[in-house]
Amino acid sequence: MKMESPDIKTTRSPPPPQEPEPQPKKLKMSTTTTSDDEDPSAATTGPGTTKKQRYKRRKIAILFAYCGVGYQGMQKNPGAKTIESDLEEALYLSGAVPEQDRNNSKRYDWARSARTDKGVSAVGQVVSGRFYIDPPGFVERLNSNLSSQIRIFGYKRVTGSFSAKKFCDRRRYVYLIPVFALDPSSHRDRESVLASLGSGNALVKCLECSERGRKVVGLMGKRNFEYKAESSDSGISSNSGDALQESNVKEENTVYLENASNDKLMSESMEEPKVVDDNIPSEIAVETVVAAPNEVTDEKVNGEEEVAKGSEFCYGEKEKERFNRILKHYVGTHNFHNFTTRTKAEDPAAHRFIVSFEANTTVTVDGIEFVKCEVVGQSFMLHQIRKMIGVAVAIMRNCTPEALIEKALQKDVNINVPTAPEVGLYLDECFFTSYNKKWKDSHEEVSIKAYEEEAEEFKMKQIYSHIASTEHKEGAVALWLHSLNHRNYPDLRVANDEDPNNGKSDEMKNMAE
Repeated sequence: MKMESPDIKTTRSPPPPQEPEPQPKKLKMSTTTTSDDEDPSAATTGPGTTKKQRYKRRKIAILFAYCGVGYQGMQKNPGAKTIESDLEEALYLSGAVPEQDRNNSKRYDWARSARTDKGVSAVGQVVSGRFYIDPPGFVERLNSNLSSQIRIFGYKRVTGSFSAKKFCDRRRYVYLIPVFALDPSSHRDRESVLASLGSGNALVKCLECSERGRKVVGLMGKRNFEYKAESSDSGISSNSGDALQESNVKEENTVYLENASNDKLMSESMEEPKVVDDNIPSEIAVETVVAAPNEVTDEKVNGEEEVAKGSEFCYGEKEKERFNRILKHYVGTHNFHNFTTRTKAEDPAAHRFIVSFEANTTVTVDGIEFVKCEVVGQSFMLHQIRKMIGVAVAIMRNCTPEALIEKALQKDVNINVPTAPEVGLYLDECFFTSYNKKWKDSHEEVSIKAYEEEAEEFKMKQIYSHIASTEHKEGAVALWLHSLNHRNYPDLRVANDEDPNNGKSDEMKNMAE
């Protein structure tokens, strides 16, 4: 019995330690540890079933482009067709968002870099959130659930705290304005053309748009903080449609006779015509032909006209220098309360910083030459860029002096400035300079550079072609140019007055109403 004791001691060795290590390592792979990060479709295994892989949500930045025609802007709005609503639905259909988070963007940390207005397009838009990006083919699945107007380029893995809105340092927008819009003699309002007839500086008669120079209902004499953005947009577009319809009716009842020897212009109407005598001073002639907003009035012009031939205007060095000088007034930090809607001068949000504003290049699309106006800023307010372009174009067309910009940027001045059409504006790129510099060693750069070829192709095929075709078919800019006069915008005279609110606008407003 004594010999058995050592044998028992030697055979009792400690059991080998068990290592249940895989579970902690699996948790570290996920950037988010909340319980709803697990894919609800990944069911637990049972008898006779194969084990499904559990996917994790990843914080990513999605880079994409869209053509804004037919959309009420980027931001989701109940009852409206928006880019954001279509994109969120595509994310759900692609498996990136689970059923319980559908239509609840807060659940997946949704953020956008910029909010574009109605009809405005984008090339370098960025949104961020926590999505299921596995299995491979995430981008293809997204595009298959979106219309051809929206194109997803790709995505970048970002830090857990990343926000496309908060981490965006600057935004660059581009506005394509037709070169003819900067020509003081092109697409003038009807009254100015008639008043110039018989003079040594006769303006070119615009046969297609001669009846479009009407009062724009809903705009004259109103301060920018007195009307809502919706009424501003719908006012311009609806009146544009009325003007187009009115112009078509006119063309059916009007006969233009062009004679090389005497260049006479005859107008025949169903109503009793009025006669404008070329010998009467310009002021009287202009007053004679002004029509009420809802009236249709034709004029018969007798006698010889000294109508100038087609304008030879081009965007040369002289014009480029002047236009860039005008745009430079916006650079820096200013109070832009007159260049937006529903924001008063006392509101801190009215102060915005513009990094640069230049128009150095031109691009020709479908036979129309455009000036490419590039503006870079930290952020922009509703309609701010379109109003800045509107004032700059009015100055180039000699409708108002250059000093108007300095007046409009003053805190104690309230004036109504023109708003350029939305069709020419698009978001070109969003910049994340500070973020990319800080995380360059561990994360990919959030930039459109990796998708430049795809972005350029989309821009030319979807955005540029739409801008040019809209101008060909609807004459969006040409029609808008007829409203750039003192009748529709009496505040364009304000730069020459000592008192910016001297009551002249109210008087003109009463006359209009």
